[in-house]
Amino acid sequence: MEKYYFINTYGCQMNVHESEKIAGILSERGYKETKDDSKASVIVFNTCCIRENAEDKIYGNIGILKKRKKTDKDLIIAVGGCMTQQNNMAEKLKKTFPFVDIIFGTHNLEEFGKLFDKKLTQKKSVIEVLEKEKEIIEGTPKKRTSFPNAWVNIMYGCNNFCTYCIVPFVRGRERSRKLDEIVRECESLIKDGYKEITLLGQNVNSYGKDLSNGTSFATLLNAVSKIDGKFRIRFMTNHPKDFTDEMIHAINSDDKICKCVHLPVQAGSDRILKLMNRHYDRAYYEDRLNTLRKIIPNSAVTTDIMVGFPTETEEDFLDTLNLVKNSNFGGAFTFVYSRRTGTVADKMEGQIPEDVATKRIMELIAVQNEINRNQSLNYIGKTVEILCEDYDDKKQLYLGRDEFNKMVYFFSETNVIGEFLDVKIVKAGGMSLYGELIKG
Repeated sequence: MEKYYFINTYGCQMNVHESEKIAGILSERGYKETKDDSKASVIVFNTCCIRENAEDKIYGNIGILKKRKKTDKDLIIAVGGCMTQQNNMAEKLKKTFPFVDIIFGTHNLEEFGKLFDKKLTQKKSVIEVLEKEKEIIEGTPKKRTSFPNAWVNIMYGCNNFCTYCIVPFVRGRERSRKLDEIVRECESLIKDGYKEITLLGQNVNSYGKDLSNGTSFATLLNAVSKIDGKFRIRFMTNHPKDFTDEMIHAINSDDKICKCVHLPVQAGSDRILKLMNRHYDRAYYEDRLNTLRKIIPNSAVTTDIMVGFPTETEEDFLDTLNLVKNSNFGGAFTFVYSRRTGTVADKMEGQIPEDVATKRIMELIAVQNEINRNQSLNYIGKTVEILCEDYDDKKQLYLGRDEFNKMVYFFSETNVIGEFLDVKIVKAGGMSLYGELIKG
């Protein structure tokens, strides 16, 4: 009888990739993936705790399984990820949901297989959340889900301690993988037919600082770009304080490295940036932006922007809005500040009323959307190379992105997923573009 697993993934691309590891571990044990959780004999929640409302959603989804667990004693429910790594959270989860079988944290995700096997041999629950991060474990099996794209962790943890962020407390300190291990994984992926590799870290610019052998992120970019084959290299996320000239020159050194950089600014007000503990001011950020565009004139920059941070005044918000208007970002992930228990910002006075924050975020989105529309209009009539990633059943069109992360929809009579193609842009629709396939 076939056995199935279902993984609920919450949060960022880091979590998506870690779910691929959990899937790989279960696949090794003979389980197959299902998109229907009612068929699954193993259900895993890979959690995120960046925002408290995300936790509320996770609690609700776990609670739904209580009734099913009463009738299906063989169902195994596991909860792991950032949420469980918080102080006392494992105990709280076990008290709230005594029917959960396995609780594990971010520091021992690679050992999920051992915990799973232990649960299969005993009736009681298995709870193991380590307080401290361990040395990096290599060789964890992965069942990748995003062909032709592949995610590759280059480091774990964060040392920055932005005052709004819980990540350093649940991911631990920065730890870099060895360069040759990363290159070996990338070589294997290219050999298996993957066409785009995204190097992942909470702050990829810090890669190598803990290795004490002179290795840097620029070194890593150069090493990965030397792998034979036609493929793209992306990376996320960057921190402006560590975005050096050396890095910029490394990005410019090889055509395989996408000239699209995600450089989160968060705010345009120096006062707010200081309160956020971002370790740079607006002038420094703009210098990095200008230097990048001087060295790589055709580069694109995307960013993260937060509004409604504690004590943010109208003047502070207008500084952010002005920065956006002047920066010509290729895209922006915009957020309203969300309080997070355990962070410095949660205890700050001057929390911004919801209606004020909502008004500001809508104004910000409108400004960035207009920038996006104008950039998209400039594509019309141009021919771009895209990597086809998927097929949209609703639109009945294939889709892929160009080097600068612009999504392009187009028609093809044959399946072209995983191929590099030239497409002439004929229509712009906000962030997305529509084109005609140029047949070779």
